[in-house]
Amino acid sequence: MALRGTTYYNSCLRVIILMLLFSYGVNVPFSFGSSEPELLLKFRHSLQYENDTAFSTWNMSMSPPCSGDSPNWVGVLCTEEGRISGLILENMRLKGLIDVGALQKLPNLRTLSFNNNNFNITWPELNKLYPLKTFYLSNNKFYGEIPARSFQRMNWLKKVHLANNQFSGEIPTSLATLPRLMELRLEGNKFSGQIPNFLQKSLKSFSVANNQLQGKIPGSLSALPVSSFAGNEALCGTPLSACHSFESPSIITVVLIAIAVGVAVMIIGLLIFLFRWRKRRRMTVSLEIPLSNQIRRTRFREADEVSNHSRTSQVSNHSRRLENIKLCFVRKDTEKFDFHELLRASAEILGNGSYSSSYKAALLNGSMMVVKRFKQMNNVGKEEFQEHMRRIGRLDHPNLLPLLAYYYRKEEKLLVTDYVQNGSLAVRLHGPHDAGKAGLDWPTRLKIVKGITKCLEYLYKELPSLIAPHGHLKSSNVLLTQSNEPLLTDYGLAPVINQDLAQDMMVIYRSPEYTHEGQITKKTDVWSLGVLILEILSGRCADKGEMDLVGWVKCVEPEYWSSEFLDEEMGGTRNSEGEIVKLLRIALCCCEDDVNNRLDLKEVVEKIQEVREREHDDDFYSYASEGETHQSDEINFPFNA
Repeated sequence: MALRGTTYYNSCLRVIILMLLFSYGVNVPFSFGSSEPELLLKFRHSLQYENDTAFSTWNMSMSPPCSGDSPNWVGVLCTEEGRISGLILENMRLKGLIDVGALQKLPNLRTLSFNNNNFNITWPELNKLYPLKTFYLSNNKFYGEIPARSFQRMNWLKKVHLANNQFSGEIPTSLATLPRLMELRLEGNKFSGQIPNFLQKSLKSFSVANNQLQGKIPGSLSALPVSSFAGNEALCGTPLSACHSFESPSIITVVLIAIAVGVAVMIIGLLIFLFRWRKRRRMTVSLEIPLSNQIRRTRFREADEVSNHSRTSQVSNHSRRLENIKLCFVRKDTEKFDFHELLRASAEILGNGSYSSSYKAALLNGSMMVVKRFKQMNNVGKEEFQEHMRRIGRLDHPNLLPLLAYYYRKEEKLLVTDYVQNGSLAVRLHGPHDAGKAGLDWPTRLKIVKGITKCLEYLYKELPSLIAPHGHLKSSNVLLTQSNEPLLTDYGLAPVINQDLAQDMMVIYRSPEYTHEGQITKKTDVWSLGVLILEILSGRCADKGEMDLVGWVKCVEPEYWSSEFLDEEMGGTRNSEGEIVKLLRIALCCCEDDVNNRLDLKEVVEKIQEVREREHDDDFYSYASEGETHQSDEINFPFNA
């Protein structure tokens, strides 16, 4: 009993001593729980070094990496709390790999420097270390291209030194988006192409000398010294020599060029006419959906088997193949048709891009369908994809173009919807007007906006698990019925689109919160809606310049909105200017860069439903006395625009 009591006493004493050590800030050995030394040792194992004593102090049994802010291990920087804040491993003839995975788990890591070593590898993906403020890789042998988006989420980064390596390709454009960038040293590499437009006012040190860059130096960098750009023979513009301009051609040369251009235009016009004429004559061509070769080979194998097998075998084989290539219908009220019917349908291409290809198919029974083909939908497995399509197929709203059926293969997917004769909102706003179709007036545009907003509200209610239930809201994805009711398309596809493609193509990934912080929120669809409303009111295309459109509106004084911003094709709006401006201000509130200041969807729906076709004497307006003209800049709006 006495021995057991002594053992218990000694255990308690050791615990008390440890507690006292921690309370007075004494670092205990790593064996008592800290994982940072193990991570450093794991990182060291990925390196190769000639000097066996280079990391002699990196020994857990001797001391921890940090004692307060004093480092015990060579090359380690420490915080006051004894955590690792940086690694300075310079002039050590290091090579091998850089274990970014181990470094990712050091939460306080802010500085990395591997200057003057022998690393002979491609870009080590240090962009995964989002909290880094500075990193230095100069005077090594790093080679290859750095992906354009590598620095997109490194918003704390201030200093980037990559000088005197063998990096090639274009300078990553995401470097130009770093909000705190102060130093950028890229000299002595093999970078080519043009210099991105660096607009950071914080930029103090910059050099791209001795590369293979070309083109004009951006105006934002023109105040830098010549040494920042020296050694790039194809660069021009201030502070280097002016870019060469062509000498003025003679009158004879101008005349000859004009004649040649005129003849070329005539030939091109004739070719276009012949192409369209032949296209109208060939409306019975088979649907040119470039499906995988395996499907087409299946059809030929079936024909071959008809002459070589018994009838029973024919039916069995045929049934199995039809089972493999059948269309999956997601709505009970849809008239069914099989896959081969779709292949035999007469068709024409509606659009062809990197995101999808669209075809209008005329079935033998006279029904008109639209088939969209996607090759970049491998983000989820088959069962998850099918469940998501069934979920979309259950959606039902007057302003939603319903999904009718889909076809699944690992390599490609087809989505089938009804054909809407009246075309898209984008064509009505920006394309040539067909004979008999007038431009969209103000009441029609307001009706379209209200329909889109109510439909978006419905998607948020029915798809609560999606952060952005639409995800790709733009004018070309809004179709118009004969009565100009809007129908939303391409909704709910973000979860199944390959993420690398989605970030380049889908509208939500162009939002300020994704551009600056790498994330989307429940208000990202609201931002897309705001941009779309501005496009509808202005008649200006926003598909490739959302932020330019928003910035332009914000730069125009409110009293000039009617004359400078609103689309002239809306027609007479003398009694509606106040309501139009109200809607415009709502759109600007939807386009707030700061998500916290942006309206949420519920507020947007409420405020848009209050907008009317004509002004009245109530609500948000203060009107002048009878006989005076109401000015739109006198509106007393109840929230900040």
